[in-house]
Amino acid sequence: MSSPFMGLTGRALRLAQVMLVVAPAFFLFGYNQAGTGPLATLPSWVATFPQIDTINTEGVIKSHNSTSKGAVIASFQIGALIGALSCTFLSDRLGRRKTIFLGAILSVIGQVLQTSAYSLIQFTVGRIIIGMGVGQISVAVPVWQSECSSAKSRGQHVVADGIFMCLGYSLCNWIDFGFSELPSTNTGQWRGPLAVSFFPSLMILASVFFLPESPRWLVRVNRSDEATANLAALKGIQPDDSEIQVEISGIQLSFEVTAESKGVLREIFSKDDDERLLYRFCLCIVLQFFQQMCGGNLISVYASTIFEENLNLGSDLSKILAACALTWKFLCCFIAFFTIDRLGRRAVFMISGAGMALCMAAMAVTTSFGTENKHASIASAFFIFLFNLFYPIGFLGGNFLYCTEVAPVRLRVAMAAISTANHWLWNFVVVMVTPVALDTIGYRYYIMYAILSACIPVLVYFFYPETMNRNLEMLNHVFRDASSPWQIVSMARNLPQGEVTPAELIAKNKEKDDGCSLEMKEHV
Repeated sequence: MSSPFMGLTGRALRLAQVMLVVAPAFFLFGYNQAGTGPLATLPSWVATFPQIDTINTEGVIKSHNSTSKGAVIASFQIGALIGALSCTFLSDRLGRRKTIFLGAILSVIGQVLQTSAYSLIQFTVGRIIIGMGVGQISVAVPVWQSECSSAKSRGQHVVADGIFMCLGYSLCNWIDFGFSELPSTNTGQWRGPLAVSFFPSLMILASVFFLPESPRWLVRVNRSDEATANLAALKGIQPDDSEIQVEISGIQLSFEVTAESKGVLREIFSKDDDERLLYRFCLCIVLQFFQQMCGGNLISVYASTIFEENLNLGSDLSKILAACALTWKFLCCFIAFFTIDRLGRRAVFMISGAGMALCMAAMAVTTSFGTENKHASIASAFFIFLFNLFYPIGFLGGNFLYCTEVAPVRLRVAMAAISTANHWLWNFVVVMVTPVALDTIGYRYYIMYAILSACIPVLVYFFYPETMNRNLEMLNHVFRDASSPWQIVSMARNLPQGEVTPAELIAKNKEKDDGCSLEMKEHV
């Protein structure tokens, strides 16, 4: 079959979607999140922005500058929070591709301001605008992917986000280290690494409209013929194939069943909540909270600080070890890629949480011996690397995937946007609090992360239903039909796997016949 999408169909088209948009989008995510912290100690940076100099100052001035520096670096997270929330009204109006395009435009504007900055205000404004763009991308891309993917491969497609995000973390540290070897008076020490992030933004701008829009969004806006063509292209079969007709009918029926709903966010807090929207919303919020408060961002952003200041290792060695730790983390991301659609979402979350809890507990013990105990420092470094094995198994892509799966179709973007904004909020908290916490409470800081990580397997076991290989439309009925929240997990376990048919949806809705039109039933 011919295809308007660069002549590609099926597997080749899905691969193009990943390589041309998903990869640069989440590389941009990881690179900008990790990029500024290591640069803030460079001589050329300090000379350009003396208001946040913590190298050549002491006492009260250093304390004031340290707080200001943390606020400047964390302004990216504030921008990302705003950008993520904006998707609650942008994504369903503009569509997934236009929202991604807008995010890439904002990131380019922010990068121009940030890279060319000679004043702290300009740099901060640029960082906020980059954050807004990345925040929009962090919501729109996983939703776009999940709505374009089959139930069988949805997990691998969205977990790829975490792989590219971690690649951004890793390359950022190596690139920062390489540019730091320039002369100390050369502002290219920090402008060079910041300029690298132009390339993924430009790649997104150049390619996103050559790829298919979400079939589910097209059905939502009554463009069913285009939705049929896009779905056929993604699956690599003819538009008149029965498989395509069945899936499009299932999506249409899912919208028709909820036609009376306007998809507004206040539904979540309605007293008449037959679909347990508040329960599902809480699943998303808590999962994104754990994604930040298990210690992952602590290790990713402050690894070099931990190695240098808390483990008393040399400056260059600390930078190299931090870069190696994040490279190792990137390699470990592939574990999730191969297990997310084999072991299931619940299993990877529980394994990841249990492993992180043990590593953080061990970090608390080893760092309590102080910086003079070299054996304890070596053990601490080992557990940082071990933590970077467990963290990406469940929480470097799987969390974004799960939030798009448990949300009903009409509120998918709103729930994903708010839960991702919650992710950015706690990201901001960690970035701001960690330097102070490491200096004041020391090893006790890791105990907090150990306790929070230990809660993950318990909560997932009792409250988080399995979504692996479950159709997004059928999964909605698990929450609706369960007599109590305690039955949701067991009902999801017994849910038929694979794609849904309209007949199955009608059977699920036989007690609510007024939700299904006569024309739809005749179609079936």
